[in-house]
Amino acid sequence: AKNLHSQSEDDDEEETETAVRAWPSQSSILSGDDGLKERPASSASQASYVVNERLQELVKMFKERTERAKEKLIDPDDSDDDSPTPEEEAQPASPEREMEEQQPQSRLCCKVTPPRWIRALLQYRFPSSIDPFTNLVYVLWLFFVTLAWNWNVWLIPMRWAFPYQTPSNIYLWLLADYLCDLIYILDIMVFQPRLQFVRGGDIVFDKKDMRKNYMKTFRFKMDVISLVPLELFYFKTGINPLLRFPRLLKVMSFFEFNDRLEAILTKAYVYRVIRTTSYLLYCLHCNACLFYWISAYEGLGSTKWVYDGKGNSYIRCYYFAVKTLITIGGLPEPTTLFEIIFQLINYFVGVFAFSIMIGQMRDVVGAATSGQTYYRACMDNTVKYMASYRIPKDVQNRVKTWYNYTWQSQGMLDEQELLVQLPDKMRLDIAVDVNYDIVSKVSLFQGCDRQMIFDMLKSLRSVVYLPGDYVCKKGEVGREMYIIKAGEVQVVGGPDGKTVFVTLKSGSVFGEISLLAVGGGNRRTANVVAHGFANLFILDKKDLNEILVHYPESQKLLHYTIYQEFSSIFFKAVYLPPQTDAGTKTTLNELYKTISKQENAHPEAALLVVGDFNAGKLKSI
Repeated sequence: AKNLHSQSEDDDEEETETAVRAWPSQSSILSGDDGLKERPASSASQASYVVNERLQELVKMFKERTERAKEKLIDPDDSDDDSPTPEEEAQPASPEREMEEQQPQSRLCCKVTPPRWIRALLQYRFPSSIDPFTNLVYVLWLFFVTLAWNWNVWLIPMRWAFPYQTPSNIYLWLLADYLCDLIYILDIMVFQPRLQFVRGGDIVFDKKDMRKNYMKTFRFKMDVISLVPLELFYFKTGINPLLRFPRLLKVMSFFEFNDRLEAILTKAYVYRVIRTTSYLLYCLHCNACLFYWISAYEGLGSTKWVYDGKGNSYIRCYYFAVKTLITIGGLPEPTTLFEIIFQLINYFVGVFAFSIMIGQMRDVVGAATSGQTYYRACMDNTVKYMASYRIPKDVQNRVKTWYNYTWQSQGMLDEQELLVQLPDKMRLDIAVDVNYDIVSKVSLFQGCDRQMIFDMLKSLRSVVYLPGDYVCKKGEVGREMYIIKAGEVQVVGGPDGKTVFVTLKSGSVFGEISLLAVGGGNRRTANVVAHGFANLFILDKKDLNEILVHYPESQKLLHYTIYQEFSSIFFKAVYLPPQTDAGTKTTLNELYKTISKQENAHPEAALLVVGDFNAGKLKSI
């Protein structure tokens, strides 16, 4: 007991040196508790008390170790302060303490942050229903199904005809086959029963209804037949690739993938050309397989017409198929009746197949270039018309420039023609996305009904002006409002009509006051010229009036805004020095520029000029 008591006292002395104290002795715990000395306690209660004390000490040590590790992570430079003293380094550490110190370090060193795409993949949850028209994951899955289908379509006839399937590589062929079968099964069990469908105008999301709808379709029957396990006959006939012929019946997935992919591609005609070319190559592929099979049936090299067995068998037979179906000529004459019949069938198939392929290719290219063909036809007819009426060459060149720039900038001559066939709601959605940001900048329409703004967006027309074209001229009646979509316009005037008062850039608006002017329209107060190529939105006064009939409150607000802006009056005090005629002329020119600038900047305002003009002889100007 004395030894234990002395050991506990030594531990108390070392507590000031070490950061974490070792397990306290049982005697010190018992001797330090006065309450236990006063009343007798059972051995079980004493043991539970000791366990509680040790658990508290254990929790305290873990907290201290955690705080030290946190401080090292936050400020590594302060880690030297927590380093053990030489006396502590001299003391051998217990195995338990070494394990406790190495455990947090191992956790910190092994912490690896996975890439973002891996985290996104782990967080992805498979949807309960799939929209087949907009879900890109479904399109990606159809791509894998199409790959599996193409594996069977291209390699089943090749493995049947050519000796590429050998006992040494048979396991690789079977592995690829069963992987394709797994894709087929997943498509039938997981993806197809989750496709949404429309019933009575409503989109159905229910799992049972979607599964029943798929099982009622003809596609489900074809998918099930495509997985008929004819491979069981392998045990009797050997591994014959022709027994996998039902896998080709999953052709509907291939056509669906084509439709979905063309819907999301911006240049779908490129894929159509590639697909049509693949049809042609597949016809040649099948013909090459048949030619090798006939050659092997009659014997390689047995006649001049069959394949002689030299070189690469597939390339040589494919070359024969190309020359046969395209009817190039230069082929050896068939000798047997079987060879003659096969060659005649090849010629007939080649004529019909290639005529169909060429016609389909022409349709694909024609559909891809239909817009450009229309543009060329319009331009040619316009040039022919101008030539017949002997229009000046400079005007003809400007018309040609307008056609070229409009086609290059927009890809079409009239944007409205593209949207005519769409429903009114879809045209409104497109107009809002394209034009709302620009129209919302017009202060004239601030506070108007939002639906009126939307209706107005559908009436905007896009017009391209060439450099130097007059958008509007001074004195003409204004019936349109202009919004600059791209480019710049300049407000010009002065004695020579070329003085630039202000340059309006993209997003600026002019001519908006003329939309609500009364008494035959508002007269333009200045000339507006396109500076470079300018693409403008035009809103006609007639279209706006038809819209305002349905929005009387917005009409009142617009008229109130117009009257407020017309109430502005500008005063200009002028002094004309009468000493010389030259000074008077210079002053008058400055006065004219100032007045014109104010009129262009504020066409809705009344301008009052005050001064003594007797010496200026204004009547002679």
